[in-house]
Amino acid sequence: MIAIWAVTTRFARAIRRGFAEPAFRGLLYLTSIVVGSGTLFYRFAEEWSWIDSFYFTVITLTTVGYGDLSPTGPMSRLFTVMLILMGIGLLVTLIERIARYAVEDHEVRKGRAE
Repeated sequence: MIAIWAVTTRFARAIRRGFAEPAFRGLLYLTSIVVGSGTLFYRFAEEWSWIDSFYFTVITLTTVGYGDLSPTGPMSRLFTVMLILMGIGLLVTLIERIARYAVEDHEVRKGRAE
């Protein structure tokens, strides 16, 4: 339980640090828009629940793809392709930035302790 708390705290500190940079804020907003757009699209085009729509969007963008849900119509499939092409790069870049901030924060804290 302590490990989960430590990781969550580092994650929160990294995001807080990132908010100081306009480029990070823009990346976070764009990623949120892509996830939100995917959720809205699947909610209404596929008539999935809000949770299923959000779930499918996230597992698609993280390339997990469990296969329990899949788009049925041609428009939904085309949208999914566009979502993947736009979203994966955004999400990977966002995760990379958060990881970089977390490592830098760890190095700064480690330097203070020595």
